[in-house]
Amino acid sequence: MEGQILVIITTAIICLIITILWFLFVRRQEKKIYVNKAKELEVDKNLITSTPILLELSKIEPIIKNEMMEEKYDNWQAKFISIKENDIMKIDDLLIDLDVLLEKKEFKNATSKIATIELEIYKTKEKTDNLLDEIKEITLSEEKYRSIVTKLKAKYRRLNAEYQKHKNLYDDMQEAIDLQLENIEKNFLDFEKVMEKNDYTEVVHIVKALDAMINHMQIIVDETPDVLLMAKQLIPKRIKEIQDVYDNMTNEGYPLDYLNIPYNIEESQKNIGKILDKVKILNLEDCMFELKTILDYLDSLFVDFEKERLSKKVYEEIENDFNKKITKTNKIVEELFLQLDDIKNMYDLNEKDLETINEVKKTLVVINDDYKNITGKVGAESCPYSMLQKDIEELMNRLKVMEEDLDRALKSLGNLHDDEERAREQLKDIEQFLKASKEKMRSYKLPIISDNYFVELKEANEAILEVIKELERKPIVIKTLNTRVDTARDLVLKLYNTTNEMIKTATLAEKCIVYSNRYRAYYDEVETGLKKAEAYFYKGEYKKSLDTVLKTCALVDDGIYKKMLAIYDN
Repeated sequence: MEGQILVIITTAIICLIITILWFLFVRRQEKKIYVNKAKELEVDKNLITSTPILLELSKIEPIIKNEMMEEKYDNWQAKFISIKENDIMKIDDLLIDLDVLLEKKEFKNATSKIATIELEIYKTKEKTDNLLDEIKEITLSEEKYRSIVTKLKAKYRRLNAEYQKHKNLYDDMQEAIDLQLENIEKNFLDFEKVMEKNDYTEVVHIVKALDAMINHMQIIVDETPDVLLMAKQLIPKRIKEIQDVYDNMTNEGYPLDYLNIPYNIEESQKNIGKILDKVKILNLEDCMFELKTILDYLDSLFVDFEKERLSKKVYEEIENDFNKKITKTNKIVEELFLQLDDIKNMYDLNEKDLETINEVKKTLVVINDDYKNITGKVGAESCPYSMLQKDIEELMNRLKVMEEDLDRALKSLGNLHDDEERAREQLKDIEQFLKASKEKMRSYKLPIISDNYFVELKEANEAILEVIKELERKPIVIKTLNTRVDTARDLVLKLYNTTNEMIKTATLAEKCIVYSNRYRAYYDEVETGLKKAEAYFYKGEYKKSLDTVLKTCALVDDGIYKKMLAIYDN
């Protein structure tokens, strides 16, 4: 028991020692981190103090030649002293305070102090950098601006050489351009003067002015020949061509007032005058754009002229075709309405057909009126052929739609007449079939004709009479007529088939009886069967007679039916 207690106590002591050691290790590492951070801040402070402000200020002393430069120099020195004696000293004091806190291991307060030092270092570095940039603006000015002006001089020489080489292209602009070039050269001389005085404030203005003037002159030299060429040659020539075409087409009867060409040409000439006035004072802003706009407008007029020529040609072709169609259609509709009463008396027209015919006539009247309006506009100044072409095309489409309705109406009326003619032709065929059936029945002297034949004959005759009545009726109801014709044709065909079947059966039965007589004397069964078949035959029961004789004869000749059928077919 005592041994267990000793083990527990020993274990607790070891854990306590490990905890203490770990705490000490962590604190030591934490202090190390803060110490390293303090060293970094010290380095940042030293970098600020090492900024070469004094070196740059020493470069200023030899070039101080005026009160303004001297005032700037004194101001920069004052700023540098302020940074050194106030801002840097403040950072040094804060760093000392940080070291004290780290010695005391007051890490929480050290964190706040580090943030303060970082902020002060940032503000001080910002002041130092700005001060150095201001000083360098002067110390580097001569080299910088001489380099810029050297490039500007090279650009100016190329510009001037280009201008002198093609001076004849600038017409009455030469005087203004020469004056502007003299101003540029004067500014180059002014640059040298202010550089000698080390007046860098004025140098900046001169360099900017030189850059702007040379860039402007570059535009003048590059664009002026093109502007003058367009304003004085291309556009006036194009206006002359437009005017000539306009006059010729107007004399030929083309209505071109809608293009408003005289007014637009006058405005274009005014704008060209304004552009030339701007060019004389070397103001080329938007000049090229405005001239191109005028030229594009003039070019578009040629497209309009060609469109009018083509539209006139197309209009005349369509109008010619339309005139032929409308004349033909008017004649057809006029004849149709002249015959409409007779057609109504002849045929039972339905309301839909009559409505279609009336609508066609109304539509045709409107189309005729619109056509007169279109032809009346030809030659009117405010109505170009492009508009007339569109109107006549639309009218042609309307006429085509109306013609389709008219064709359907005429087809419907034509079908009535066709149905009547077809009914009359079919009536002749039906009567021929009926006549053939009667003649065939009379040609075979059958002992008895069945009642079925006479019933069908009566029905066929009555159906034919109904067809004749429908054809004689005024107006004819085509639907009823067609029904009557179909019924008569079916009944006559039925009678024709019945006639053929009856004659065929009777003929075969008769031939079989005659053929079988050769076996009567030899077979009693044949004698009995033939008597029975003959009895059926004279009663008019030809089917039973044929069946009986075939069964009887089959006792001695099983191929008799085929033989009799072959004889019948021949």
